Amino acid sequence: MVAPLQSTTPLPDTIAGLLGLSGTVGQIVGGLIGAFIIANLLLVQTAVAGPWAKRKITAAFTDRIAVNRVGPFGLVVIVADAVRLLSKELVIPEGVDRPTYDLGPLFVPFSALLGFAVIPMGNGIHLADPETGLVFAFAASSIASLGLVMMGYGSNNKYSLLGGLRAIASNIAYEIPLVVTAASVVVFTGTLQMSEIVAQQTEPLLSIAGVTIPQWFAFVNPFAFVLFVIANLAEVGRNPFDVPEAPTEIVAGYQTEYSSVYFVLIYLGEFIHIFLGGAIAATLFLGGPAGPFLPGFVWFTIKIWAFYLFTQWARSAVPRLRIDQFLDIGWKGMLVLSFANLALTAIIVGVIA
Repeated sequence: MVAPLQSTTPLPDTIAGLLGLSGTVGQIVGGLIGAFIIANLLLVQTAVAGPWAKRKITAAFTDRIAVNRVGPFGLVVIVADAVRLLSKELVIPEGVDRPTYDLGPLFVPFSALLGFAVIPMGNGIHLADPETGLVFAFAASSIASLGLVMMGYGSNNKYSLLGGLRAIASNIAYEIPLVVTAASVVVFTGTLQMSEIVAQQTEPLLSIAGVTIPQWFAFVNPFAFVLFVIANLAEVGRNPFDVPEAPTEIVAGYQTEYSSVYFVLIYLGEFIHIFLGGAIAATLFLGGPAGPFLPGFVWFTIKIWAFYLFTQWARSAVPRLRIDQFLDIGWKGMLVLSFANLALTAIIVGVIA
């Protein structure tokens, strides 16, 4: 049995109540503390995912030995990498556009963290629950594309510029199918509010031998789920869709000229975006934090880490596409299939209604 969320009170309101604050002051203080807590939970997971888990998972897929010398199971490599990268000299090439060059890396992690503001992560663990929450999540994640273009243009490097242009091409070609596929879930639920989308997935779909299968939209419409996951891979820049930063063609694309703390920000934003992509997929198709026995936040964490594991498998197992193949799949394949899925969903819901 899948238990529904027990509380819809946003985390800032809960914090303000515990502190005995009310009104505008309570909203501001509760919001700041709540955002600090959520951001740090995500940053800790990202710190584990980037320097350590990525290496361990890739090594397991490719039958190699990953980091195992620095601390137990190599975990202290997280601290070692942080010190190593942050202590490197920040090299600023000549001729860069400084405001654009400096602001670009900030947009990437900021947009991903902003998207988590409307994601229900457990029993009362969400910062806000607006009626247009799904639109907000997609809009926030799209800000990263602006940062990639700024980095590509501001670096005064032809490889970086090509990487920025490819990022825009990727965004246009795959974000439209991503949003259209998500719209099919909205047709089912009749709402854009994230908590309501999760709540509707707690209803039972069917029972087999006494086991109740929840009404997760991945079970209701598996075709839409597959489309969403593929488009999501392109959004987070994982194989076979990592063309904007293809090292075999354009060195490192938009991040070629970045080092030290700027590189850390780009690297950090990349992994938070993977978790945001997994969080949106889990919310729309896998019941969000809903699950049996364990607390909601634990289930939510398991689901976003499962998506992270899938992206790392794709990175190790799937070869990179050429830029023409990359765009053809987006425009001629994903776009057509996503609209077909939306139309079929609308017809089925219309007939049922």
